[in-house]
Amino acid sequence: MKIHTRKFGEIDIDDRKILTMPEGLPGFPGFERFALLEDPKTAPFCWYQSIETPDLSLVVMNPFLFMPDYHLDLEPVIAARGWGTIAPENLMIFVVINIKEQEQKKSITANLMGPLVINLENREAIQVAICDSDYSHQHDVLNALSQKVRG
Repeated sequence: MKIHTRKFGEIDIDDRKILTMPEGLPGFPGFERFALLEDPKTAPFCWYQSIETPDLSLVVMNPFLFMPDYHLDLEPVIAARGWGTIAPENLMIFVVINIKEQEQKKSITANLMGPLVINLENREAIQVAICDSDYSHQHDVLNALSQKVRG
């Protein structure tokens, strides 16, 4: 399937790589089909691209790259979605990244309170809202990476 993107132009996506969000993406009603696009030039960042419109694309990242102790209790999500006894290796977790550049200073934050959980078995995804947590919706990724390097 050919899709249009703002970042990559027109690209061909294998239909088996299309993810469905039956409940949609919060804040973006009516958009339920996405693809996870990876580009070695921008790793570890990926794009969560809408299939329906080229204008909806979120920068995402694996949170364990900058926060190895990130923990989610996915049992309620798995049960609510009817995903049964899915193996952990068939679940992918990404967090939405916000990149800002102000006065020649770059800021990269991650929303640890609203991770995307992707079921690789049925290609279904959901954005989980974490309440009652010490996690931030603006976790400083650059600071976390520099501490990881020093540690």
